Amino acid sequence: MAGRPDLGRADLVSMLAELTAKPVDQVPDRIGSMELAWLVHLVEQRFDRRLDLSDDQLAGIRTVDDALAVFHASLTAPADG
Repeated sequence: MAGRPDLGRADLVSMLAELTAKPVDQVPDRIGSMELAWLVHLVEQRFDRRLDLSDDQLAGIRTVDDALAVFHASLTAPADG
């Protein structure tokens, strides 16, 4: 499947809302390590693909928008194997 994955900012915010049990409009833009681990797990499940992110990529994710950019880059990269 070429092109951009079907993953948007609203999807990530909804995933965080599920984790924090907060309404979507109360989910903060900043992401901590626990929230990031949760998002990686859910995105991997949703697309049935390991995200294989580097330490630098993970360290650069501080907001929902950062996560979205890194996830899109990983999901659109050619799969190994």
